[in-house]
Amino acid sequence: MKKHYIILIEVPVLSILNIKTMKKLFFTILPAILSLNFVFAQTFDKAKLNQFFDRLAEKNKAMGSLVIIKNGEVQYSRSIGYSEINGTNKRPLTEANRFRIGSITKMFTSAIILQLVDEGKLKLTDTIDQFIPQIPNASKITIKQILGHRSGIPNVRRIQNSQENVNTTPITREEMLDLIVKATPEFEPDSKHSYSNSGYQVLGFIIEKVTGKSYEAALNERIISKIGLKNTYLATGKIDVNKKEALTYMNLGGEWKPVHETHPSILYSAGAIVSTPSDMATFIQALFDGKIISNESLEQMKIMREGEGLGMEPFNFAGKTFYGHAGGADNYGSWLAYLPAEKLTIAYTTNAKVYPVANIMKGITDIYYNKPYEIPSFESVTISPEVLDSYVGVYATPEAPVKFVITRNGETLFFKPPGESAAVALEATAQNRFQIEGAVVVEFDAAKKQMTIKRRGGERVFTKEN
Repeated sequence: MKKHYIILIEVPVLSILNIKTMKKLFFTILPAILSLNFVFAQTFDKAKLNQFFDRLAEKNKAMGSLVIIKNGEVQYSRSIGYSEINGTNKRPLTEANRFRIGSITKMFTSAIILQLVDEGKLKLTDTIDQFIPQIPNASKITIKQILGHRSGIPNVRRIQNSQENVNTTPITREEMLDLIVKATPEFEPDSKHSYSNSGYQVLGFIIEKVTGKSYEAALNERIISKIGLKNTYLATGKIDVNKKEALTYMNLGGEWKPVHETHPSILYSAGAIVSTPSDMATFIQALFDGKIISNESLEQMKIMREGEGLGMEPFNFAGKTFYGHAGGADNYGSWLAYLPAEKLTIAYTTNAKVYPVANIMKGITDIYYNKPYEIPSFESVTISPEVLDSYVGVYATPEAPVKFVITRNGETLFFKPPGESAAVALEATAQNRFQIEGAVVVEFDAAKKQMTIKRRGGERVFTKEN
């Protein structure tokens, strides 16, 4: 409960006090009043937050780093898991480790565009035919529409072939632009909202044209050096552990396995920045303090249409509206949330998404605000060997030339994808439902001899072979 105080001031005779004396007395007691307010400021259960992160680490549900900063003061910081795993050699994550922050890059790109608007070098209403006329609908698409994901520019990617992995192979600016130019618009500009990484890559091209510098150089000059970020930069190659960058992993049956890295040239101005939670917090505080763009431009960023601002998103945690962005690719992720009224920043980065990052952020904020929150047990459901045996077999579908093998060892079901030499343990969440958390959900119907595999991109039904 918030405490209130009445301060009584005893003076000899009120009538003899002149205005100057009253002012002097007021400013004498003001620090005491403020100090009382500070003492009874927001406190939270740090032990419970430690327990939450201990549980995530113990159950292999997350690896990553968190920082909570209020009024420029660190309230809490924690790192769990490993930045590098090489057999039995494991290098623990620390607050010094750097992470790929994915789409939080879009906040930086948006800030640079709005700087150029503040400088009169761009207008939000400018159409992109002034810069890249060959893009379909260029004469209709405005800078503002791209910032708010309302341009109709679709997400593009190269066609996979047997000679290359499209995610791990670098791409040139010219190749990327060519893909965007050849793509069919998703919709007429401003007619709807659809998240577009390619749109933010176009903004990177525009920044280069307007500034006469590379996106990387503009980023360094206009944000990184401007506000003194020490651990933030644009990735240009593979994850480098010698720079304290954290490798990315996936948990497969209690064992951490490395994940293929998307080459940062593919992500570019939409998702290629490397940073730390502390630097991310410094960035968003500077943004809201008017050190990067004008207050007018910041207000433009915060205007939401269909849940999207200009490179900024709203988040509702613990009944409060935060501003920021989330990001992710491969199996790394990030979340940056800022509450202006309290100058509170929560920044989280992960190199191994298992338990959903949104759930982790909810747990963090509920604990911070002393809301009722039960730390998940992450205990698997126990299923009898007889039921497990009814799921064992080889599953196929006429829709795809692949087969999945399901086996049992003790009380655990194992899932072997096509082309893989090793099977992966499945975690039971119900009598007929299993998961590799963060990757795939597998549901069985023993009566129909069917298995449904659910991924982020959809689901497919497989039938057991006799």
